[in-house]
Amino acid sequence: MSAESKSATFAAEAAPLPLRAAPTNRLAVAAAFFSIYVIWGSTYLAIRYAVAAIPPLYTAGVRHLVAGTILLVWALAKGLRPTWPQIRASVAIGFLFFLIGHGSLHWAETKVPSGLASLFIASEPIIVFLMSCAAEKRWRMNGYLLAGVVLGLAGVGLLIGREVWSSGSGAFLGAVACLVGAISWSAGIIYSRRSHLSGSPLLLSALSLLAGSTMLLTAGTAFGEYRGFSVNNVPIRAWLSLAYLILFGSVIAFTAYNWLLEHYSPTVVATHTYVNPIVAVLLGWWLAHERVSVNVLLSAGMVIAAVFLVDRGMARLGTSQQSTVKS
Repeated sequence: MSAESKSATFAAEAAPLPLRAAPTNRLAVAAAFFSIYVIWGSTYLAIRYAVAAIPPLYTAGVRHLVAGTILLVWALAKGLRPTWPQIRASVAIGFLFFLIGHGSLHWAETKVPSGLASLFIASEPIIVFLMSCAAEKRWRMNGYLLAGVVLGLAGVGLLIGREVWSSGSGAFLGAVACLVGAISWSAGIIYSRRSHLSGSPLLLSALSLLAGSTMLLTAGTAFGEYRGFSVNNVPIRAWLSLAYLILFGSVIAFTAYNWLLEHYSPTVVATHTYVNPIVAVLLGWWLAHERVSVNVLLSAGMVIAAVFLVDRGMARLGTSQQSTVKS
């Protein structure tokens, strides 16, 4: 799941959008799903190209600063105004989603291939389920959830054991950074569910992007990313990748995501979590010549199947709880 989808998820859960009738324009629907399937899946490769020449925390910070500013101007033009509770929540989300979550991912992609990073991040729904149970101090389980958790952990373990560990300590640290990011994102999702905020998803996302970008740029400066860095030495591919992340990955795909949430159920829209890692692995192999071994393909299948099982299991839990309340 991309950073923008996490920010949008925070906003959508804090302020659920009323469901409208399904649009009749099939081309618009196809373009919107293409945005959240392919564009968000391609952001992993774009990050790799960008951080190859631009320091990772600066890359993430500039990306979210520009995207957040565009969304904030849009929100203000629509007459929306932030409240102090929204600003406070956005600071917490900015820390969890962007400083820790996205900062670690951008740094990790200086160490591990983009397709591999996407597979580690794809395990996030499993982490969300485990952390939610721990936070509630109540372990809810069914066959789908048990199978999904076991399969997902096995897939991540297979990636670390065969692909990462054999590639050296740098790749191992990159994999750990991806998992730290996934844990931080999961904590952010749980926080958003408990924040009980109301307001425009557009405004909430803009605020969290801006809060996160401020932290990222501050952290990058504190860690000395400016030393030895010169904008004159950045190749055109890195600048184009950063522009792609801002315009397509943040603004266009974010707009498509929120538009889809207005017309389709969150379950349908969330199918992008199955497609994004597939797109990331294929693009990394095709365009960046990243190695895709049988082990990577097996791990990818295990993680994606695990996410599906966990989602299915959570849906079953929700259905059973509703039946219990009605009875």
